[in-house]
Amino acid sequence: MNQFTIFLQQVGGGVSTGIIYGSIALALVVIYQSTHKINFAQGEMAMFSTYIAWSLMQAGLPYWVVFVLTVGVAFLLGAVVERFVIRPLADTPVLGVVIVFIGLLLIFNSMAGALFGHNMREFPSPFEGQFKWGAGIMGSHQIGAIAVCLVMLCLVYVFFAFTRFGLAMRAAAFSPQSSLLCGIPVPLMLTLGWGGASAIGAVAGMMVAPVVYLDPHMMTGILLYAFAGALLGGLSNPWGAVLGGVLVGIIENILGAYVIGTELKMTVALMLILAVLVFRPQGLLGRRLVVRV
Repeated sequence: MNQFTIFLQQVGGGVSTGIIYGSIALALVVIYQSTHKINFAQGEMAMFSTYIAWSLMQAGLPYWVVFVLTVGVAFLLGAVVERFVIRPLADTPVLGVVIVFIGLLLIFNSMAGALFGHNMREFPSPFEGQFKWGAGIMGSHQIGAIAVCLVMLCLVYVFFAFTRFGLAMRAAAFSPQSSLLCGIPVPLMLTLGWGGASAIGAVAGMMVAPVVYLDPHMMTGILLYAFAGALLGGLSNPWGAVLGGVLVGIIENILGAYVIGTELKMTVALMLILAVLVFRPQGLLGRRLVVRV
């Protein structure tokens, strides 16, 4: 196997893992566009939903039935969290909200360990097969995960750009008081935003679990990469979130293989976060807002 083929495999692996980062980044963008907040517990909520899917499959239900049920349960989970945890914090300072998000992260992580145990478990892929793209650059699961992510991306884009609920959700996040005066039910929009983001996170969790195995800590590092991808692409742009996730995956793989080694790969995400915040806070595809005073 020549060096060029190895390089292509690193790029292909970066794209496949980057799509997973992009899926979680997409959930972060949905939360941000609907509430103007960053949910640091997004990864743990996705992990908990994936455990629910695993439990349903252990009960004998077919994969795609479990997939639909898990997405629905995850939507309800996100809606409940918004209604009973986030909504009472409407007038809380930003630091207080961040602390609550960190608390949610710890709660979901502990609940998963208490209910399902801390052992690593295999999670089936719906795209089992022997097909490989190119010289084994991507497997069937990676190609299937890319397709699922692109479908989610298109649905999110159409929802926010062309539907009344999507436009109302963006308006409620941008100016709650003005939205209320226009007759938009702001609390309902926030609930739908949290539910939608939780559902997207559940799909991402079911795509990543066959790769990294299912355990309560499987999303800890992935959330950091997803956050870097969301910032790199732009928190205001769903396409940017997925593009940023893919770029983070490729950069991480290339630098890990040829420059810094696998032990320091997580520092790539930290360096990207710092660089974006310093040099281009709006991200690659985000918009810079200028306010006249």
